Amino acid sequence: MSGTYSNANPDVQGRQPELSKPLIADLIPKPFIPWAPRPRTNPVGALMQLYLLARNPIETWSKAHYQQPVLSGPSLIGHVVVVNEPAAIRRVFIDNCANYEKDPLQLRVLRAGSKAGAGDGLLVAGGESWKRTRRTLAPLFTPRRVAAFAPLMQMKAQARIEAWMRRRPGSIIEIDREMGRVAYDVLSATLFSDALADGSAGFTRADFEREMSQLLDSIGRIDPLDVLGAPDWMPRLHRRAARNSRDWFEGAVTRLVATRSAQMQAYPARTPDDLLTALLAASDPETGAGLSDGDVAANLFTFIAAGHETTARALAWTLHLLARAPYWQERARAEALAASDDPSQWADNLPVIRAVLDESMRLFPPVPHMSRIALEPDQLAGTSVPAGAIVIVAPWLLHRHELLWDKPSAFMPERFLPGARESIERFAYLPFGAGPRVCIGATFAMQEAMIVLASVLRSVRLAPAHAHEPRPLLRITLRPDERIPLIVHPI
Repeated sequence: MSGTYSNANPDVQGRQPELSKPLIADLIPKPFIPWAPRPRTNPVGALMQLYLLARNPIETWSKAHYQQPVLSGPSLIGHVVVVNEPAAIRRVFIDNCANYEKDPLQLRVLRAGSKAGAGDGLLVAGGESWKRTRRTLAPLFTPRRVAAFAPLMQMKAQARIEAWMRRRPGSIIEIDREMGRVAYDVLSATLFSDALADGSAGFTRADFEREMSQLLDSIGRIDPLDVLGAPDWMPRLHRRAARNSRDWFEGAVTRLVATRSAQMQAYPARTPDDLLTALLAASDPETGAGLSDGDVAANLFTFIAAGHETTARALAWTLHLLARAPYWQERARAEALAASDDPSQWADNLPVIRAVLDESMRLFPPVPHMSRIALEPDQLAGTSVPAGAIVIVAPWLLHRHELLWDKPSAFMPERFLPGARESIERFAYLPFGAGPRVCIGATFAMQEAMIVLASVLRSVRLAPAHAHEPRPLLRITLRPDERIPLIVHPI
């Protein structure tokens, strides 16, 4: 746009007013608004709620959930308090976090298919077990250690991009699948020194993709019997598929751990310095105790599932948005092309790419739902919370709430640029959670996502293959309901 007038009418001498300098907002095109379920006018009934919880829980929210700071009342799972007020969220996750534990329904979903007696990873551990494990694993994700993985991350991203470049210009790729493959390759390199890539783990990438998709689709579905509190011995529709996939992963993890443990004992000087070795060697700084074999396996599975899935989904949604927002794609590309050759510097020195990624995770949070059970009565933003109530903090709602965001449904990365992002309330944006249970791998995930995103933008332009948009589907993470095809043109 050419600019804006400081006055709409000529002055008293008939002269036109001088043209003022254009505002930044004037230079940014009308924002893209991605597809999202339309909020319901009224809350749904019990039977419809059961159906929607099993099909896609983000479809259950009503307009009031996007407009009110706190909603409280009875539900199928007991008394529920949905919180979208930042100070109240801070109380749940930090100020009074001892009063709020992971609730039984959430744990039942996350543990679907687990064998009795299996170790608990950080996602589901609680109490002293969680504290001990968190202390033990924290040194694995220090900024210095994470930064050392940057060259590997860039190398794996570039290898995947080079495979695209060998195709005919204008070819269509399924960007969600491609980002899953990049995340797998990064996981293999950083966690297992490429043991997943070279076949020595006993399975292929295709095996991994199949079992991971099956597992998350199975355990991510909220079964009506779980909602109604039915005993565990009653068969769940998707539990068998989840158990089969968990058995597959447990077998793979057991083989990886046994092989590395033997190597550490027999040839310590030749043992790779990766996250698996660090996990096996880790010890509690307070007690000096290491992790049990069950806890090593459980946390290894957590790293594989959470580390792969959340990053792959965040990248896929981001590239989907950039393909439909050419202005931001070009602006982020210019920054990527001007970046230094040291990828370990990118996470802290690419503000446009960071803003694009943050805005994507606002609209499509990798983990769109968190819940806790109140152990004792409390007050949240003036609302009474009875003991036993389920307190829900849903980033899907929070990040699109009308009281917290201007044009909440629009893709507007400018809100996260320096000078603007400082005005965002800390507890209005929770892509990695908050408080003591904030994602332990958040720094790793952000570095990986920014390196992959910058590498892609340096090499190709992306455009949508058709007008139809993928629809977000809550399966623990936020997945597209179908593949995301994009057209790729080398730059």
